[in-house]
Amino acid sequence: MKTTLEQWQTFKTVIDEGSFAKAAEVLNKSQSSVSYIIARLQEQLPVPPLVQKGRKAELTEAGKLLYRHASDLLAQAEQLEETAGHLAKGWEAEVSIAADALVPINRVFCGLQAFSSFCPNTRIRIIETTLSGTDEALLTKQADIALSGRVPPGFLAKPLTDVTMLPVAGAQHPLAKLDIVREQDLKQHRQIVVRDSGTKRSQDAGWLEAEQRWTVSWFSTSIEALKSGLGFAFVPHHRAQPYLENGELCALPLEGGGTRRIPLYLIVAAQSYAGPAVKAVAERLLAAFNAEHKV
Repeated sequence: MKTTLEQWQTFKTVIDEGSFAKAAEVLNKSQSSVSYIIARLQEQLPVPPLVQKGRKAELTEAGKLLYRHASDLLAQAEQLEETAGHLAKGWEAEVSIAADALVPINRVFCGLQAFSSFCPNTRIRIIETTLSGTDEALLTKQADIALSGRVPPGFLAKPLTDVTMLPVAGAQHPLAKLDIVREQDLKQHRQIVVRDSGTKRSQDAGWLEAEQRWTVSWFSTSIEALKSGLGFAFVPHHRAQPYLENGELCALPLEGGGTRRIPLYLIVAAQSYAGPAVKAVAERLLAAFNAEHKV
């Protein structure tokens, strides 16, 4: 005869509480019922998990191993019941998020960690996008949620934060040696731009038309190019900051000021029909970005 979850639950409770009497109280069973369940478990196993010493039941060496496995088994059973309950309420099995390259991803992970603590069994899929690629993910329903620097027509959005774009070059680049950098100075050097990840690729993450341009797919690649002295670029401050602090990169002193602030938004693809998991993820992402502003 196979053992049952009830037997393992009773076994674990007896160990946790230290006696049959206390386990009976916790389980809302009679002590004789608890004793019977444990006796049946002992009979069904090839080695005894418990030995009786006076009024106290103690684990054998085999019992210690079985206790650990029983704890894992019961935890999995509890998660299974919780997942089934969520699905029965229309809880989605997966939530997909299109995150534009401008987004501070550490804040996203803070929000997702909070969601995971609440609902660990819902899968999260992050689609890393740039510019119109984020729009496409929404319009083609690849993403349930988008974190973007622009709001496509027909969608509602909630503000997250502002991202500051800086003109940056390697510390040894000729532009870094100038006291004032003018637009004509920039145009004499290579610009590193991040390509649009959309299929039409109609935009790029640069707004100066330098003659010399190298195009890459990610800001991380752009920064490596800058550190190697290959050109200049406009990059999010939060991505450049570690390298500005250690001296590998230098913010260029553009004439008239060179920074540009881009607002970021959270957009739920199907606002009126969003399921509970999508709503829960959106709430925790908003909370994570709001917490950043309060620091």
